[in-house]
Amino acid sequence: MNTPFGTPRYDSLQVGDHLPTLTMPAITRHALAVYCGASGDHNPVHVDIDFARASGLDDVIANGMLVMSYTGRVITDWVPQSAIRALDTRFKAVTRIGDELTVSAEVIEKREEDGRRLVRMALEARDQHGEVKTAGHALVELP
Repeated sequence: MNTPFGTPRYDSLQVGDHLPTLTMPAITRHALAVYCGASGDHNPVHVDIDFARASGLDDVIANGMLVMSYTGRVITDWVPQSAIRALDTRFKAVTRIGDELTVSAEVIEKREEDGRRLVRMALEARDQHGEVKTAGHALVELP
């Protein structure tokens, strides 16, 4: 795995270290349609502008789980999925067409528990204006 830390190792990390950020291209209608098809989430608020407007929105909005997948990806770009012990996300704001999301991750805790070396990360996805879209945590086990 090619990261600033090299192969992730528990001993090489410090509280306050940041993973490389993940910046995704702007959310497009096409991306939402593809995600809806792949995920099986066909809620019309994500693809039907008339439905979205009738629901009180200006336009369609991105699937929350799409944004959450970006949050998970910042971790899986760093460690194998098998190293993840927990991942949680809180949805903080609606993601709209044109939003460009950047996900960050920071080491906030290191601990050893039952012989396992665990690292807790704070995760956040922000748009190009700095608005937080999701916030959460990941717990990973490292060698």
